[in-house]
Amino acid sequence: MTILTASPTAHELESTGQTWPPSADIHADPIVVLDRVSKVYPARKASTAVNALDDVSLSIDKGAIVGVIGRSGAGKSTLIRLVNGLEKPTSGSVAVDGTTISALDERGLRAARRSIGMIFQHFNLLSSRTAYGNVALPLEIAGWPSHEVVGRVGSLLDLVGLADKRDRYPAELSGGQKQRVGIARALATGPKVLLSDEATSALDPETTSQILTLLRRVNKELNLTVLLITHEMAVVKSIADRVVVLEDGRIVEQGPTFDIFAHPRHPTTQSFVGSVTGSKVPEDLEGRLRVGRCPGCRTVMKVVWGGDQSGDHVLSHLARVLSIDITLLHGQIDSIAGRPFGALTIAIPGDPSILQTAMGEFVRHGLHVEVLGHVA
Repeated sequence: MTILTASPTAHELESTGQTWPPSADIHADPIVVLDRVSKVYPARKASTAVNALDDVSLSIDKGAIVGVIGRSGAGKSTLIRLVNGLEKPTSGSVAVDGTTISALDERGLRAARRSIGMIFQHFNLLSSRTAYGNVALPLEIAGWPSHEVVGRVGSLLDLVGLADKRDRYPAELSGGQKQRVGIARALATGPKVLLSDEATSALDPETTSQILTLLRRVNKELNLTVLLITHEMAVVKSIADRVVVLEDGRIVEQGPTFDIFAHPRHPTTQSFVGSVTGSKVPEDLEGRLRVGRCPGCRTVMKVVWGGDQSGDHVLSHLARVLSIDITLLHGQIDSIAGRPFGALTIAIPGDPSILQTAMGEFVRHGLHVEVLGHVA
């Protein structure tokens, strides 16, 4: 398998401890810091101990939206429970806005959690309270005067587009409306960090898009740091600035969203990314690929580009220059983190000289290219 790229990506440099450009500071102003955190749940009866997180270090900048993704059992929920103090690490430390959460007693945690909002997959609303009452609850617990509660709740319901639903009970609201109430409640005490635990996985695609748009809005308007826990790569793709990939309790890859999608390195990341970018080779094609050349075979390549590059333009130019047919087998052109992105699987004639020229053209235009094999 041959892979060529014109220059190191920011993601590639970051994996070696470097940054791009060289003067950039990846974590210039962190608000959430996990320092070599491990969490082990003790064995129960015949079962063995569970190492939910293993030596995890993570730094999240103020105002960023960071998506933490992984399969079931990867450690995502444990990570978020450590950040809001519902769990304590077995080793290492967890700090939010300069406060070491993992060292606080229960009284200290109650105070610290006022700066940490939380939204849940299944909303966790009180059925006996209206939308207004659910949003007002954390303010009442915090001892806010009633006249201040009225103004605060009203402005939050307006922010999430539910001013006309203030007197409705959860049973009278749709799933998207319930989640909007959950977001308003999480914002009630003016948190600096918002934690989202699979907050869209119970919603349909259209409602999910609306909720993600709302989260991006509150992120921008309130300069709110958002930590998203999810198993949906489409959610990360549409909203996150950075991506953290968990596997078996360890971070296997992390970096800017665009770089992770354009150049995933770990097999787990590649699997997640391929499901939403068109970069995953279809099974029927993968089953027909050969490693070596064969008479009459065509060479199958994956071409990836992004930003100001234009892969489709390069393909048409290459077809004209070499007078060859380029067959599009699979792929899509999309937008990731606000930047154009394309991933196409193509087939060209298997002649070595044509392949060499094609590879040179792709690299010259700054495209990432990978030879997948040959097919009859």
